[in-house]
Amino acid sequence: MSHQLPRRLVPALAAALAVAVPSTAAHAASSPVAAPGCDRLDDAACLLPFPNDAFRKNGQVALKTSQMPRNAKGKAIDASGWKGLDGFSPGSVILTKVPAIQTDAALKKTGAVSLSALSKYSAKSAPVIVWDATSGKRWPIWAELDNNAKTGNRLLEIHPAKNFLEGHRYVVILRSLKRANGSAIRAGARFAKLRDAKKPGTRYARIFKDLKKAGVKKDKSLFLTWDFTVATEKSLAGRVLYMRDQTFKSFGDSNLADGVVSGTAPSFALAPKPLDGDFAKYDDGRYAQVLEGSFTVPCYLTNGCAPGSRMTIDAKTGMPKLQGTYAARFTCVVPATATADHPARLALYGHGLLGKETEILTGPDVPKMAAESNTVFCATPWIGMANEDIGTAASVLGDFSGMPALPDRLQQGFLDALVLGRIMAHPQGLATSPLLQQDGRPIVQTGSIGYDSNSQGGIAGGALTALAPDFTRAVLGVPGMNYSVLLPRSHDFDVYSLVMYPAYKVEQERPLILDLAQLLWDRGEGDGYAQHMTTDPLPNTPKHTVLLDVANGDHQVTQYQADVEARTIGASIHTPILPSGRSPQSEPSWGIPAIKSYPFDGSAIVYWDWGPANVTVPPLANRPNSGLQDPHEAVRRTPAARAQKAAFLAPGGALIDTCDGAACVAAPDVG
Repeated sequence: MSHQLPRRLVPALAAALAVAVPSTAAHAASSPVAAPGCDRLDDAACLLPFPNDAFRKNGQVALKTSQMPRNAKGKAIDASGWKGLDGFSPGSVILTKVPAIQTDAALKKTGAVSLSALSKYSAKSAPVIVWDATSGKRWPIWAELDNNAKTGNRLLEIHPAKNFLEGHRYVVILRSLKRANGSAIRAGARFAKLRDAKKPGTRYARIFKDLKKAGVKKDKSLFLTWDFTVATEKSLAGRVLYMRDQTFKSFGDSNLADGVVSGTAPSFALAPKPLDGDFAKYDDGRYAQVLEGSFTVPCYLTNGCAPGSRMTIDAKTGMPKLQGTYAARFTCVVPATATADHPARLALYGHGLLGKETEILTGPDVPKMAAESNTVFCATPWIGMANEDIGTAASVLGDFSGMPALPDRLQQGFLDALVLGRIMAHPQGLATSPLLQQDGRPIVQTGSIGYDSNSQGGIAGGALTALAPDFTRAVLGVPGMNYSVLLPRSHDFDVYSLVMYPAYKVEQERPLILDLAQLLWDRGEGDGYAQHMTTDPLPNTPKHTVLLDVANGDHQVTQYQADVEARTIGASIHTPILPSGRSPQSEPSWGIPAIKSYPFDGSAIVYWDWGPANVTVPPLANRPNSGLQDPHEAVRRTPAARAQKAAFLAPGGALIDTCDGAACVAAPDVG
């Protein structure tokens, strides 16, 4: 994400607002809770509780447009874009409304596990439980209220502290709930009738058997229970894996898991980039060269892969159809340290939210990292959520029927980055350009590359890492995953809400809309790939080692989702995690094992703290951090963090302790 986001979004948002703000009369058409097929165990919205196997038939998610939330013009989200999913998000926010629990005091009185003390998810008397019915185990979670809504409109949100497993079925259990005054909350009439029935039907007979296995009584203390099934690897990653494998097969390389760059190099063009216009101020000697180029990529989208374009899915295979090729662009920065006698490493760089590949020019951190580590960085746009996609993103916020366009383009963006990575890694790729040679010898190393990123580059970069054949080490800077959780906790959402909130005025449907969006977003960001990011690789893919660099108190990407990512990928954590008093949690980063010694060869998460004079402690509630400064860019501008990244990304590298056995302190350098 970028601190420049609000300024860049204003024109597109203004245009979107003009069509998104409706009349009050039209708004009355929202919330069709009595539409055919509604669950009716929670009448706050048709699809609540959610996710829910009541909306999954014959192994497929089966949503109908009539069941979907409506915007203030009365237009329901078109459910056809969700066709083909076989389950729900591995990062699903579990949603339901408990009318008698509308304050944090009531939730605390109930005793639900909180983000502060995650270990309590396993308490024998826990009132909020998620049971993995496939493995027969409780799943680590936390519960909170939607503090973005007014009292009376707040949903209960149950979050996985580690992503749910692909293909597994989970049972949600709410029992022994209490009001703030301590009195018991009884189940609604519809569920009470179902709970007490002698013959509750096939689905609920199965659910009630699961409750018994979980040690939960089916008595009057049971407020609500339901089940949902998580999407499979094929549903989440199948499309882009197909695109990747077909593309690399066309290069003559079918075995991508062996780590060997073979076949032919993709075609590309490269030229010096003039630092004029908006970039003139960066012509200050910080680079030996800036290069720009283009490369040919198979296009799996309509309209030449332009913004807003979509995949066309083959009815027989369920895979996207090739639509031809298109030219993707890229930019590289070359430090003066790169010579034929001391050839530089090559690394892909992932840019920030709705930004451009030229981010590698516009801040001091990438040039310094390039010079300090003797690395040539190259970047291509994260199409789907690049600067050119702002208009599409803004229109989606006014009508989520357009949501499928974002993940479709994001998957094409992954393919673009993978092809650029192959151009960089292949001996007959970038290294053959006279611009990257000295006396006829290359000034860059080939064979493998690294990946470094920040913000959106860390969020989408998690998915790219899980797919990558040409790098096995990746740094995800100020990362997280699961946009449905990240957005309400980001101050950037203040801008998005200018479109979304007037368009979708029913407060208790907003978390549901984001949850629905996440089912598709999973294909275009780390949440849908985290299970396979490191030691459990996707088919035909090598294993990867990942470093998560976290800014304590980040205003834009909440650190709590970085912890969820770390648990999911099996990372270990640097300790001490934070200086004393700098975490709001009684159990900071619970469940992530400590790194015992350095150098460390596994995947890791490292917290960097800018200190109380600069950054406030982040709130536990689902709202953005604010006050003092945003540390979002402090990590990348800290020399010790850059040195740690460089050592990690080096060939045969590992994580080293640049914090001298203490908590890591961010100390941004100047200029």
